Amino acid sequence: MFTKILIVEDLEIANYGIIKTLIDKKIIREDGITNTQYCDKAIIEFKKAHNENVPFQLLITDLSFDKNHRKEKISSGIELIKEIRKIQSNIKIIVYSIENKPSKIKLLFSKYLINGYICKDGNDSQELINSINAIYENDIYISSHLGDIFNKKNSFELDDYQKLLLRKLADGYTQKQIQKKFQEQNITPYSISIIEKKLEKLRDVFDAKSTTHLITIVNDFGLI
Repeated sequence: MFTKILIVEDLEIANYGIIKTLIDKKIIREDGITNTQYCDKAIIEFKKAHNENVPFQLLITDLSFDKNHRKEKISSGIELIKEIRKIQSNIKIIVYSIENKPSKIKLLFSKYLINGYICKDGNDSQELINSINAIYENDIYISSHLGDIFNKKNSFELDDYQKLLLRKLADGYTQKQIQKKFQEQNITPYSISIIEKKLEKLRDVFDAKSTTHLITIVNDFGLI
């Protein structure tokens, strides 16, 4: 079983809950666990272990981290995973998050090659144990209640039109400017109402609070 695990979770009670579960279930000894609430600290701990030739075997991380008084270079689980993969490509990774959008979860597996995904709910302690056991055996694991997420119709993928629309927005174009550009290039549909409906659907799919937030999310996932 794993003997060296790094846990990155900004909520203290959740952090404590993960550690207690792992120790109580005899998954790992207490001295094999390193935990932190900050992504920057996680990178420091990870590099230190890697340089000392005692690397972590498993990373358990949340996706979102609340802003605090510390000035962080890395502020999201996605960024943390990307940086850690650069240092140690074979590290096993479990994402432990409240996120339940199939589109996002599918991308975590396909683009960032995570090994397990646990959705925080009332049964997540047992799910965490199940995931660690599965991943140790080189399987992948996803919370059981999420079911066949890779085959669901709502495991959304961007089409060429949506990618182009999002790229234009990311480049600073307004919706009216995009409409004009699409019309000039004979890219259909180009009506403002359709563009607005497309963006509304994308905001819903990615659970984005605004179009700016949507652009941030799809950029994080490397979709545009």
